[in-house]
Amino acid sequence: MQTARFSIGQIVRHRIYPFRGVIFDVDPEFGNTEEWYQAIPEGMRPRKDQPFYHLFAENSESEYIAYVSEQNLVPDENDAPIRHPQVKDVFDGPVEGTYRLKGSRRN
Repeated sequence: MQTARFSIGQIVRHRIYPFRGVIFDVDPEFGNTEEWYQAIPEGMRPRKDQPFYHLFAENSESEYIAYVSEQNLVPDENDAPIRHPQVKDVFDGPVEGTYRLKGSRRN
């Protein structure tokens, strides 16, 4: 198992597909269903032995929740806020390109 490269509150984008988002949770290894995994075309399936990130995501048309492997994420250099409606319930910011968990959400 490897250490997560990205952190909660960080804004990232997918390295292939045109969407970006803010990380709200991290699984140290694949933690979704086998059905979800098998639905990915075989040639594009990520390794399971890496961190996977839960994102409040957006593309040019909609907002949604995404589950993305670390190998498919890169830091987003765009400091524009994420417009996903749940962001404001969990985070404050962004400040300098990063969101901060609201005080009541911190462990």
